[in-house]
Amino acid sequence: MRHEKLDKKFFLVREDVLPEAMKKTLDAKEMIERGKAESVWDAAQKVDLSRSAFYKYRDTVFPFHTVVKERLITLFFYLEDRSGTLSQLLSVVASSGCNVLTIHQTIPLLGRANVTLSLNTAGMQIEIEELLTRLRRLEFVERVEVLGSGA
Repeated sequence: MRHEKLDKKFFLVREDVLPEAMKKTLDAKEMIERGKAESVWDAAQKVDLSRSAFYKYRDTVFPFHTVVKERLITLFFYLEDRSGTLSQLLSVVASSGCNVLTIHQTIPLLGRANVTLSLNTAGMQIEIEELLTRLRRLEFVERVEVLGSGA
């Protein structure tokens, strides 16, 4: 089996060079956040965007002020596939004061699974390095990487 390293880079990009679908996704997210749209469907329709495009970009494009304010961090985990591992992992994250924003888990192959967590660290009660140390100590965690941080 070929293991690919997950190399995600983050960039600060001017709005005028973003594709229209990304701009419209930002507009739709803002409408939902401000209560000017009742649902994703409603917001997408108001900005003339397909729901599939909204869902494609919603977790990948953020206004700069939001990332800085919310102190986002994205972590990538390479885990052994055992019952209850995600629950234990999330328990450590929650006990540190982080708020989980997104979770993506791959289907386990050959006893291993990849998990990506996006976290809001604004309420974190420990340093990020301490959280990483605690996560690496979990016996089923083979690797933890910081993919990006807005903090």
